Amino acid sequence: MFEELSEKLDSVLGALRQRGVLTDPMIREGLREVRRVLLEADVHYKVAKDFLERVQARALGDEVIKSITPGQQVVKIVYDELAALLGSEPSGLFWSASPPSVIMMVGLQGSGKTTTAAKIAKRLEREGRQVMLAACDLQRPAAIEQLDTLGKRIGVPVHAGQFGGDPVATARAAVEEARRRRRAVLVVDTAGRLQIDEPLMGELGRLKRELAPQEILFVADAMTGQEAVRIAEGFDRALDVTGVVLTKMDGDARGGAALSIRGVTGKPIKFVGVGEGLDDLDAADPQRLAGRILQMGDMVGLVERAERVMDTEQSAKLQEKVLGKGRFTLADFLSAMRQVQKMGPLEQLLKLIPGVSRMPLPAGQMDPKRMKHIEAIILSMTPAERHDPKIINGSRCVRIAKGSGRPVAEVNRLLKQFKEMQKLMKQMKGMTAGRMPGLPF
Repeated sequence: MFEELSEKLDSVLGALRQRGVLTDPMIREGLREVRRVLLEADVHYKVAKDFLERVQARALGDEVIKSITPGQQVVKIVYDELAALLGSEPSGLFWSASPPSVIMMVGLQGSGKTTTAAKIAKRLEREGRQVMLAACDLQRPAAIEQLDTLGKRIGVPVHAGQFGGDPVATARAAVEEARRRRRAVLVVDTAGRLQIDEPLMGELGRLKRELAPQEILFVADAMTGQEAVRIAEGFDRALDVTGVVLTKMDGDARGGAALSIRGVTGKPIKFVGVGEGLDDLDAADPQRLAGRILQMGDMVGLVERAERVMDTEQSAKLQEKVLGKGRFTLADFLSAMRQVQKMGPLEQLLKLIPGVSRMPLPAGQMDPKRMKHIEAIILSMTPAERHDPKIINGSRCVRIAKGSGRPVAEVNRLLKQFKEMQKLMKQMKGMTAGRMPGLPF
């Protein structure tokens, strides 16, 4: 997410950050480079222009020129204005005084609307709200079947209409069923097209009048860049959307849609899809997003991911062993590694830690295949070997290498790194902060 934009902005701002003194010409030249980076990231030209005008007005003032660290001040101004561009403060969902609160999902076909409806339902269930899904996209049989399947996966009931039926009648029946089942929230999946057309907008308008939704969320594919902004404007004119969900942000290195859509439409980004899993939906916090763009990390996001996927009981047992109250074995290490894998790609996780994104990492160290290789090596060991790696001699090492399909040298390297990890854990005895040490890959 934002990789290309982040790297280029960091390069430009890094040059300013390193200077002990900044003059007006230096600042103007730096901001010209920032403008170029934004336009290359497919940020809407008017959004980029207004953004730079605000940054320049502040950057050329006394707060920067007379500052002890002028470069850092410029970076802070850029951060503040990026957060303001994205909405300054997180925008939550609106709720009805009398349930169910209706969330209507709209967008073009292929934007990830149906999957996003299920992701929002799962997120709200996790927050303790009783949710129901409604399949009102009756133009495509696959959409009805997909939502029904997703509903079963997350344990949320689905009210589905018949293919070719009346979506308005289906929506009306869904609201009645949600009331009867005492569901607090109804998430409605609606029809999409490959492009905006009058029949689509007419159908969505009728659904809006019937449902009187508290939220109309426009689902935009972030990878379409400025095209997503144009489409968002069309939906907003017709329906007066209340917020935006950006999908496929994990595949969008440029980030132009995220920066443009709020500035052009004025509507808040409420959620961002950061992966294909049903847990991969983050609340859009402008300050955290600005921090990610400027490679400042997002520790809150990292903690939220951990809370979603970590087995609490298993984590507590691992913590006890890390703190020296038990023996940390290769079986424990494998368990910890699998929990980390559930949180997402390691390279993506490291970018959420402040400062790590700027650290040089050895080539190939972030390759997901490497984790699979380590898993294969550990699984090729006997329970006794996992419990006590000291018993692994030359012949055992050869057997493990053959069983895992990895070279003997790789098995030896893992054993050496694990031994170093155990030494580190001994040094951690008596410490109160139970954090897992760095993984050896």
